[in-house]
Amino acid sequence: MVVVLVGAGAGAFVLVRPDRTAAAGQARPVPPTAPVARADLAQTTRADGTLGYDGTMSVPAAPGGGVATWLPTPGTVVHLGERVYSVNNRPVPLFHGDTPLWRDLAEGVDDGPDVRELRDNLRALGFGADLADSAHFSSAVGDAVQRWQHSIGVAETRTVRPGEVVVASSDLRVVEVRATLGGALPPVVATASGTARVVTVNLGVAQQGLAKVGAAVRVLLPTGTATPGKVASVGTVATAVPNDPSSAGNDGNNSNDAVRATVPVRVTLDQPDAAGTLDGAPVSVEFTSDVHRGVLAVPLVALLAMPDGDYAVDVVETDPAGGWHTRRVVVRLGFFATGQVEVAAAGLTEGMKVQVPAR
Repeated sequence: MVVVLVGAGAGAFVLVRPDRTAAAGQARPVPPTAPVARADLAQTTRADGTLGYDGTMSVPAAPGGGVATWLPTPGTVVHLGERVYSVNNRPVPLFHGDTPLWRDLAEGVDDGPDVRELRDNLRALGFGADLADSAHFSSAVGDAVQRWQHSIGVAETRTVRPGEVVVASSDLRVVEVRATLGGALPPVVATASGTARVVTVNLGVAQQGLAKVGAAVRVLLPTGTATPGKVASVGTVATAVPNDPSSAGNDGNNSNDAVRATVPVRVTLDQPDAAGTLDGAPVSVEFTSDVHRGVLAVPLVALLAMPDGDYAVDVVETDPAGGWHTRRVVVRLGFFATGQVEVAAAGLTEGMKVQVPAR
């Protein structure tokens, strides 16, 4: 008789399994088995994070102010060309770019990156298909501006002035509206974020090596499901935060200290829709700390602790008549991960079945 010792984190349990070295009768059912598999075994470390949206920005009011005549609601997603807000009944649409407008753009203005940005947006919105990539404000650009102004119902001046569009690097998601409908515009009309889903993890500096840009991770959502992601960035400046010894993100060192040092890690989701509309929700992120690829593996519960200190597995073999027997194989143990263990033995190959406890 052999006992099975199985670790369970906080403790262990012992399973008694009788030897079965002789062929069993045909009526005896085959015991539960698991395959000997060729697998990649990975050890993971879990850290707490927060699910949200990427980036933040303030939406400034148009120069000269005015009265807010239309405002978005928090959570609204504004796409290229769509209205961000309205002032004095004039829509202020969204343009994509990195250069805020600081001067009037019209024929005769000096070439510049703001003109190139205007041409790019007019092309993207379908009003300048014939416009080349250029920083020059030509009469063709004026024609395209006039067509765009006509489409949004504003005066066709052929000129674009600062404050008549909101410039952001991507589509926006409205986070907070600071203006009041019918009131004078405050300096900041609203705050917004990008639309990309991200998870932010404050990772202990002792675990910083777990997070490598581009590395695959697994994000555990509040819904109980998991979704794949990738490390997008790892901060370089550490911040002191209150220490929480019970936190999954704690590196386990200096647990008696009042604070610990962390670096921010941004994780993007491979399937953003899996997160739904959750914002600010707590999640867990599993970082891979070590991987052994293409090894023979069996479930941990298949191991038998032998009296001499070795470990073995019982290989279950069947015959054409429906009978079965077990063959005990002493194995060398390797890597442990996620309930599996790497094994090696001369009499063990991929595809064999090993006996496991009944559930």
